[in-house]
Amino acid sequence: RGTVLFSVVFFTFLLPFRYAASVKDGSQYFVLLIVTDGVISDMAQTKESIVNASKLPMSIIIVGVGPAEFDAMVELDGDDVRVSSRGKYAERDIVQFVPFRDYIDRSGNHILSMARLAKDVLAEIPEQFLSYMRARGIKPSPAPPPYTPPTHVLQTQI
Repeated sequence: RGTVLFSVVFFTFLLPFRYAASVKDGSQYFVLLIVTDGVISDMAQTKESIVNASKLPMSIIIVGVGPAEFDAMVELDGDDVRVSSRGKYAERDIVQFVPFRDYIDRSGNHILSMARLAKDVLAEIPEQFLSYMRARGIKPSPAPPPYTPPTHVLQTQI
């Protein structure tokens, strides 16, 4: 376990997401998964990055592994209080934090605990996606027509 500099991760990975924000039809949305075993060493810069990223078509999932104290991650999650930096608030909640240790099943039922982990990790993505689309007035495209298999008449000669 060492120093965790999330702002460096954001700086590196947010460039393609900025391009995706220029696509106005809603066809671009991304989920950034960060797995970490340490506490954030650059909290102020990380909060500023999240505030800026909240305008982009993306969600951030953070999974904390190991025994570290992840109190700062809970703050980034923004469920109770929207993340802010320098007096500006995030446009929307884009972070979901899940501590992996909460899903270690002591009874041996690993399938059930992994299913719960998957459910909780992905729990906020639908609302985060919809909040991005609603804020930009992006509506779903009409559904394509149902598939109709071609009808072929096979002729056989005897």
